[in-house]
Amino acid sequence: MELNLLRQILKYGSWAMTRLLDGAGGLTDAALDQPFDMGVGSLRVTLLHIYNGELVWLGRWKGERDTPWPSEDERVSVAALRERFAANDVAREAFLKSLAPDDLDGTITYRDSRGSLFDATLRDMLIQGILHSHHHRAQAANMLRRVGGPAIDLDYMYHVRTPA
Repeated sequence: MELNLLRQILKYGSWAMTRLLDGAGGLTDAALDQPFDMGVGSLRVTLLHIYNGELVWLGRWKGERDTPWPSEDERVSVAALRERFAANDVAREAFLKSLAPDDLDGTITYRDSRGSLFDATLRDMLIQGILHSHHHRAQAANMLRRVGGPAIDLDYMYHVRTPA
């Protein structure tokens, strides 16, 4: 059950990210690059930061101890980000399908973005990856609304509910 629950939450995260990218798709470069005193500075950089986090955590989950944090200086388009997220979703799902429930208790050593080594269970690392993205998606939704984009409802129940 636990592994299935984590997969379900990650699936929700992919859905929420798609909604954010849909909302950001029609924005001008000026709107994407408008500075904010929250998150990592702008909507574009926040979206890239979410992708980079998901990429790095996937590498760590796989036991790639020295996965470096990619640069966030790139002026990547929303369309290119959409492709990157989709590819990462496929790679993540393949990894998750390879896991047995007992794998969640395994300890992995990884290097953080400052170069320090840490040990953590795969379970805790999966949860951290989920929460990192969730936190920054909330910031991105706020930024999107503040630059004139649509107000995106990212509520989990909106994702799963069906009409009665």
